[in-house]
Amino acid sequence: MQFRPCIDIHNGKVKQIIGSSLKDEGNQAAENFVSERDAAFYADLYKKNHLKNGHIILLNSVDSEYYEATKKQAMLALKTYPGGMQVGGGITADNAAEFIKAGASHVIVTSYVFRQGQILWENLEKLIKAVGKEHIVLDVSCRKKGQKYYVATDRWQTLTDIEVSAELITKLSAFCDEFLVHAVDVEGKNNGIETDLVKLLAQTEADITYAGGVHDYDDLKLLKEMGNDKIHATIGSALDLFGGHMSFDEVCSFCK
Repeated sequence: MQFRPCIDIHNGKVKQIIGSSLKDEGNQAAENFVSERDAAFYADLYKKNHLKNGHIILLNSVDSEYYEATKKQAMLALKTYPGGMQVGGGITADNAAEFIKAGASHVIVTSYVFRQGQILWENLEKLIKAVGKEHIVLDVSCRKKGQKYYVATDRWQTLTDIEVSAELITKLSAFCDEFLVHAVDVEGKNNGIETDLVKLLAQTEADITYAGGVHDYDDLKLLKEMGNDKIHATIGSALDLFGGHMSFDEVCSFCK
């Protein structure tokens, strides 16, 4: 298990939000933390600690009046830590290469591939032609409905009919290098991980980073055990960098 750090950017600022609260209308989100530091500060910190494959997420839609300010912060982070971080948020085959050239190790894609209850395989092929399979991370962030998990898109606002399963992950592995999975129902709520989802993900051989609900070291231990020590962890609101109580240094040591 590796620690994969994050930089979430909304309205041009590094933030931690409650994922399910994010709304395009009015650029709204329930905030847990708003940083006074820019994205470059966090990128430099991760670089100094040799933490790779963390993710930068642009939380504004490309139509937002704040998108350019948010993108500017993302580009600043990529310039600070070239090759060290992944970037997601509004990624398509048309702009993916721009972010790779700017220093992203991978682009993270959701809504461009998962749309209207379907997997757009042709868009996956376009992405591979644009940047190569080795530079693609698929975000299969999901919410629970009944006893199953379904992909959530459009910055987690739309629940699709695409069931998240070991079979789906295995099939999609042919089109990407890694996966990022946000457990949307617990994302930003700082009250525990989705253990059923972690168990499901552990059934695959894919390279997966889990995000959502980690709030103490017991959660990290649980993730390590249930994920068979192969599911990577990201921590947001609970981390002291973002106003939480979990020490960044101790988390780094634990995951090492």
